Amino acid sequence: MKGFYRSKYTTPSGEVRYAAVTQFEATDARRAFPCWDEPAIKATFDISLVVPKDRVALSNMNIIDRKPYPDDENLVEVKFARTPVMSTYLVAFVVGEYDFVETRSKDGVCVRVYTPVGKAEQGKFALEVAAKTLPFYKDYFNVPYPLPKIDLIAIADFAAGAMENWGLVTYRETALLIDPKNSCSSSRQWVALVVGHELAHQWFGNLVTMEWWTHLWLNEGFASWIEYLCVDHCFPEYDIWTQFVSADYTRAQELDALDNSHPIEVSVGHPSEVDEIFDAISYSKGASVIRMLHDYIGDKDFKKGMNMYLTKFQQKNAATEDLWESLENASGKPIAAVMNTWTKQMGFPLIYVEAEQVEDDRLLRLSQKKFCASGPYVGEDYPQWMVPITISTSEDANQAKLKILMDKPEMNVVLKNVKPDQWVKLNLGTVGFYRTQYSSSMLESLLPGIRDLSLPPVDRLGLQNDLFSLARAGIISTVEVLKVMEAFVNEPNYTVWSDLSCNLGILSTLLSHTDFYEEIQEFVKDVFSPIGERLGWDPKPGEGHLDALLRGLVLGKLGKAGHKATLEEARRRFKDHVEGKQILSADLRSPVYLTVLKHGDSTTLDIMLKLHKQADMQEEKNRIERVLGATLLPDLIQKVLTFALSEEVRPQDTVSVIGGVAGGSKHGRKAAWKFIKDNWEELYNRYQGGFLISRLIKLSVEGFAVDKMAGEVKAFFESHPAPSAERTIQQCCENILLNAAWLKRDADSIHQYLLQRKASPPPV
Repeated sequence: MKGFYRSKYTTPSGEVRYAAVTQFEATDARRAFPCWDEPAIKATFDISLVVPKDRVALSNMNIIDRKPYPDDENLVEVKFARTPVMSTYLVAFVVGEYDFVETRSKDGVCVRVYTPVGKAEQGKFALEVAAKTLPFYKDYFNVPYPLPKIDLIAIADFAAGAMENWGLVTYRETALLIDPKNSCSSSRQWVALVVGHELAHQWFGNLVTMEWWTHLWLNEGFASWIEYLCVDHCFPEYDIWTQFVSADYTRAQELDALDNSHPIEVSVGHPSEVDEIFDAISYSKGASVIRMLHDYIGDKDFKKGMNMYLTKFQQKNAATEDLWESLENASGKPIAAVMNTWTKQMGFPLIYVEAEQVEDDRLLRLSQKKFCASGPYVGEDYPQWMVPITISTSEDANQAKLKILMDKPEMNVVLKNVKPDQWVKLNLGTVGFYRTQYSSSMLESLLPGIRDLSLPPVDRLGLQNDLFSLARAGIISTVEVLKVMEAFVNEPNYTVWSDLSCNLGILSTLLSHTDFYEEIQEFVKDVFSPIGERLGWDPKPGEGHLDALLRGLVLGKLGKAGHKATLEEARRRFKDHVEGKQILSADLRSPVYLTVLKHGDSTTLDIMLKLHKQADMQEEKNRIERVLGATLLPDLIQKVLTFALSEEVRPQDTVSVIGGVAGGSKHGRKAAWKFIKDNWEELYNRYQGGFLISRLIKLSVEGFAVDKMAGEVKAFFESHPAPSAERTIQQCCENILLNAAWLKRDADSIHQYLLQRKASPPPV
């Protein structure tokens, strides 16, 4: 799926046909035409395509001429306008059969969304988002969109989520198409974010391009941050900035705590090294440090600096330092000095804080050390960060009482007029890219704020996430965190539950290696059943987007854990759905499918595969593919793995089927790893040199928790090299060893705690 390639699709009548499409980033324009294929060697492009006359032909620019081709009456020659000065990796052309919907944005740009034939209706949501987004960016950057048109097009076989080719943005179908009846809330949100991300690149990346791949993070980190700003503008009801913390910030911290992480800025010398840096550090840590920077500078000066940067470097190339210089000029703050500590060295700090009441004031003692997934930092050198720190108190949980820049290893801070009974919290809004470890008395005073919801949602989330990662690193005991998790009984916020659910999932996977896996399932049921009962199965009047997401999350969690009432209801609704009596709403499909499959038999799997075959929407096919791995019987697991490589599954989706099996059960994990080894040649030929090979490896081996597995994984890839996944493989081996250490350290005390809880249940 790279260079100029064939993408297979099926026509409404069931005939298999091919479209011709391109994907050039990072180094594949050279597969389509000879060129100086580097981002800083820019040119204008005059493109003409000779194509069958009944096909749609598109490129970056508008069509200026279309004439019959002299040698063959079935062909036409389509000529496109000259592009602005641009990089090769952003050139694109598509030839195929498509329908479209179109509109004009309020600043006069022609916007079209191209869909498979007969599905134009499904392009309307993305069209609306794009038409709102272009003027938003134009105002934000104070620079107009430079081309006469922009097309967004859904491509059947597509490796990435989407690609920001200038004026012709390509997408996976699931990142662009929304069916009002059959698309779930999370798909809408995903489409809005991806459209926001790719359109941001039209300025940041396309108009001004990174000098070299070392600065890829500028493109991706920036677009991954501003997509949230854009969605928040279009859909304030999504509470999307809280979701950012769970989707990007915590994900980046998880990876960046490893010894095998890498700095945001990486030197790149070979194409396989470019492929390797399309990871959570470039995207999610990049976005997180830009969010922190934006908060540190303030929106007004940030916008001013962005405008200076885009104006100065338009149609040219820039490096990280150039952006810092513009933002420094706009804000008068030491941006380069602060940001170099975040982009040029890997990792991030753990801030330890203790407090003492001195008359009417609170004295805080802060110290910073690198946070390591393996426990307290013991390195020779002492990496330091310049950390913008905000401090809030219970007097006003939503307002910083004090903002400081911590630029040394230790600092004392005095908070004036803080009463002895008031709590003090660091990192308001979970914006600073660091973790916090409180003294036990400070933590004690914060915990009631979780139960009575006086801490804001994103602060409740951050507190819980920090504690979980401290336990994972062996700095505190896991039992302490389980006790904190029980304080979330009254939690109403979707994103807080989502993060809690992720962490309990990680713990469940870990404990699947023990003989008390059932006990942790009981714990999950206890934590999730009160909110499950409050929500029920059916939407209530006045509910919105986040309620739908929360209901799906909670029912899925209860169903997976085998909660009796949830399982019975899921089976009843599934039966009605299959028989056509009562079709499941899109938001309930994933949790119901997952529940019936995990507790089902071969008949259930056959029905699911039949639903997959009948599904007209790629979203529904993906939805089914992602849950197939929940099945528990060994012969069914084999059947699912074989299905993953069949013609029924699009090449970019095989990875999530195999990953789902690995994450579904202990047996699934072993079977998926064996399947990958047995089919390595085919899988590697399919995905080599793309990020999908890294994703496949990560999803399938990171759940192991036995030291010898790390050795086995390492040995396999020594004899079967995958250069663009090298760093991922090292990270996976490190994670397996960390899991094994965690299990050794805490399994017994967790088991004891769960047994004791059973004997005397906590008061509700």
